[in-house]
Amino acid sequence: MALAGALVWATTAHATSPVDIPSTMSQGALAIAHAPPGSAVRVNGKPVRVGADGVFVFGAGRDEQGPLKIDVAGRAYSVAVTPRDWPIERVEGVPPKTVNPPPAIAARIEREQALVVAARNRDDAREDFNHGFTWPVTGRISGRFGNQRIYNGDPKAPHSGMDIAVPEGTPVKAPAAGVVTFANPDLYLTGGTVLLDHGFGLSSNFLHLSRIDVKVGQRVQQGQVIGAAGKTGRATGPHVHWGFNWFGVRLDPLLLPGIQAP
Repeated sequence: MALAGALVWATTAHATSPVDIPSTMSQGALAIAHAPPGSAVRVNGKPVRVGADGVFVFGAGRDEQGPLKIDVAGRAYSVAVTPRDWPIERVEGVPPKTVNPPPAIAARIEREQALVVAARNRDDAREDFNHGFTWPVTGRISGRFGNQRIYNGDPKAPHSGMDIAVPEGTPVKAPAAGVVTFANPDLYLTGGTVLLDHGFGLSSNFLHLSRIDVKVGQRVQQGQVIGAAGKTGRATGPHVHWGFNWFGVRLDPLLLPGIQAP
């Protein structure tokens, strides 16, 4: 079952209006909403893309307190954000140089992350996200989105995605159609890394891959193999890290349309 409070498809909050926006959503959730085609829409003051069919999207980050303010053609809507509990995850046995890297390595990490951030800034008109999502691999969830991470006893940033433990070499499949915007087999922290853009600023990222089977600019379909699970970068064992973003806002893949908790 989906987690409580996760409104990933918009519900009709205003029955007499053509605008379709959820009245509440969970921290970490994605909302797929609708406005009259051609409407100007802003989320917390920022203009967002509206499709020819009136669809638009927005997300509530891990620490979003809300309410989110949505403006549709001058009409104001408010979306309450439901808080979640964030457990602590302790990860031991991580190579020390990946937890507290020396200055030269820290500079490399910063350069690599800047490339990833740039790839997430695309705002394509494609609506690949609008057909639901499937699991990239099937396995035990070994790390959940948003949980506070402590590596070798050293507190670090909250976990940015979902870890799925599977044997090394397990094929990783696209959870939805999209265009590959980043592919690199050897990033320092994340190892083999692929970003797949689903349109409207929504993107999936897959980390620690042992093999990459796609190239930047390639169009892939839902279910197509994009690489293989591994333990490259900062990893203690083979798994797939599946992250999901709305531009720079990290969201929980477990709350996406079509995804059900095991």
